[in-house]
Amino acid sequence: MFGLSKVLGFFALPSNLLIALALIGILLMRTRFRRFGQGLAIGAVLLLAVIGIAPVGNALMLPLEQRFPKWDPMGGEPHGIVVLGGAVSPDVSAARNEIALNEAAERMTAVAKLARQYPSARIVFSGGSGRLFGGASEADYAIGLLESFGIPRQRILLEGRARNTMENATFTAALVDPKPGQRWLLVTSAHHMPRSVGVFRKAGFPVEAHPVDFRTRGAADLTRPFGSLAAGLARTDAAMHEWAGLVFYRLTGRTDELFPGPVPGGS
Repeated sequence: MFGLSKVLGFFALPSNLLIALALIGILLMRTRFRRFGQGLAIGAVLLLAVIGIAPVGNALMLPLEQRFPKWDPMGGEPHGIVVLGGAVSPDVSAARNEIALNEAAERMTAVAKLARQYPSARIVFSGGSGRLFGGASEADYAIGLLESFGIPRQRILLEGRARNTMENATFTAALVDPKPGQRWLLVTSAHHMPRSVGVFRKAGFPVEAHPVDFRTRGAADLTRPFGSLAAGLARTDAAMHEWAGLVFYRLTGRTDELFPGPVPGGS
């Protein structure tokens, strides 16, 4: 199932799909389906240009980021803080022999701030290798970064086997064994939060969303075109990855809701 999800995920990204269609169209132009191939190639290239410049990616991203509000600390201190992998680039870290972060780095910096605010809270990092054929585990490098923030090793729990969000939830629930009445924060990118909360609920681990790493500024971005094709395509791909993941997880029973919200079954 993991391999299938990776293959389907590759073609769920609009940029990959459209480039594949353009290449197919070019190949068909050398056959008796020349006119169809020509139309397919031109249409795919035009769509690439449209979603690269027009704010399509922002329109897809904004509902995901707005789904959960900022975490309210008024309910009391958290018992623990779970941060999902995705901010550390383990292969680059291994090659460069230093901790390399990517565009989701705020997942880690937010935990550093929370750890100082709540010195008695346990810190749980969940992240292995999401590569289809395996690779270095994020947890192996995240521990060094967390300790560099001044977080004592005894406060940190590592889960380094998870390859996807479902395994993040399943393995972390088994590791932590949360008790009734405990407050656990879940730290991940805002656009990834709906799917993450959904699988944690399914795993029997009630968490409170602490979204970070926002990619949009709000409704104003719905009218702002992108400054480069690369930026627009990247935003669209990131959003579509989450929407496709939400549908796939619901169809395969990994979540009980198509679009999990702050209240189970509600909005």
